Amino acid sequence: MAVSLSFIIGIIGNIISILVFTSPIKTFWGVLKVKSTENYQGLPYITTLLSTSLWTFYGILNPDGLLIMTVNGAGAIFQLIYVTIFLIYAPMDKKVKTGKLFAILDVGFFGSVIVLTLFAIREELKLTFVGILCSALTIAMYASPLTVMGLVIRMKSVDYMPFFLSFFLFLNAGIWSIYAVLVKDYFIGIPNAIGFVLGCAQLILYSMYKNKSKKPIEILEEEGSATLVKERAIEMQEHGVGAKVVDLKNKNLSKGVSLPKPLIKRLYSMPTKIMKTISLNSYDLDSAWALGIVEDIEAAEKKSALV
Repeated sequence: MAVSLSFIIGIIGNIISILVFTSPIKTFWGVLKVKSTENYQGLPYITTLLSTSLWTFYGILNPDGLLIMTVNGAGAIFQLIYVTIFLIYAPMDKKVKTGKLFAILDVGFFGSVIVLTLFAIREELKLTFVGILCSALTIAMYASPLTVMGLVIRMKSVDYMPFFLSFFLFLNAGIWSIYAVLVKDYFIGIPNAIGFVLGCAQLILYSMYKNKSKKPIEILEEEGSATLVKERAIEMQEHGVGAKVVDLKNKNLSKGVSLPKPLIKRLYSMPTKIMKTISLNSYDLDSAWALGIVEDIEAAEKKSALV
């Protein structure tokens, strides 16, 4: 009974994961239409490709890992397609950076893990070695929502935390946690249990702040006279990738100092800005973008203080 139930739960998990894997299709369809990646970043897809590739390898090594292998194998194919499209249509500077990351993480690191596992590690330790790597990577990616959760609390707004993304994080992590308990796989269970807790926290925050009105950003000058920046509307695209900041009114402070534009290239400087990967599936791109917004606000405050 436990085996059949675990198979049913695993199938449900596969369906949910595939839905998340296919969510960027609309984004990349737009890229194909305009033949440009605009402000999109390739890092989330590269790290998700690494994650799904490692979990696919784990599923191959695991005698009971058929469902893990199939869902992550499909996810790896989707991510490879996304990365390929990005490399074709990205500007040259982004193309070079993305290509280097792809070579280092998805070819070099992943290839090294395979070689090390097959030829340098004892048979009885192979599954444990790969499982630990997969769990560590998944936990690190599940921790990325902490950034956007902090932003929600600070801004008292859920504009930076799309409901459906949070809901699918919660649902996906819960399903795979149940599956892990049924098959007694701690490498799957531990990261997904953490993801489930973080998913619950995001839904709680959403319920707390969903009715809060959004306030304009205020910047105070050091000399004491408070200057209110004309209201800025931040429009996020459906999946958070390539979101654009649009100034509806005056872009300048009263003394003529312009607010800095979002610099999402800073995503490359800190691994913690990686958009979270939903374990065994996709990512959270909004976290990285939201963190960039926070940094821009802080930079504006420092700059205005120097005027």
